[in-house]
Amino acid sequence: MANFKGLASLVSQLRAERVKLVDQLRHVDATLSVLGKLNGGRFATKPRRSISARRKMSAAQKARWAKRGNVQAGTASPRPILSAAARRKIAAAQRERWKLWRANHKKAA
Repeated sequence: MANFKGLASLVSQLRAERVKLVDQLRHVDATLSVLGKLNGGRFATKPRRSISARRKMSAAQKARWAKRGNVQAGTASPRPILSAAARRKIAAAQRERWKLWRANHKKAA
C-alpha cells in the first residue's frame, strides 16, 4: 500500500505542475498577442505578397471574358462563322483582285 500512496502524491504533484505550466503558457500567449499588435500585426502573420498591376489587369480582363460567356478565360475570341455563300463572294473578290494585279504587273515587266 505504501507504493500507492507515493504514486498518488506523485500524480498530485504532476497535476500541480501542469496547472502552473498552463498558466505560464497563457501569459506567453497574451504577451505574443500584445507584441504582435505593436508591430502592425506582422509578428503573428506573414507579410502578404502584392500582385503586380499587369497581373491585376490580366485577371480583370479574363474575368470580363468569362462574364461574356462566349470565350473561355485566357483564350483569344473566336472568329465569326461565315456562310458558304459569303465565303464564295470573298473568294471571287480575291480572285478578281489577283487577276488585276497580275495584269498590271505583266505590262510593267
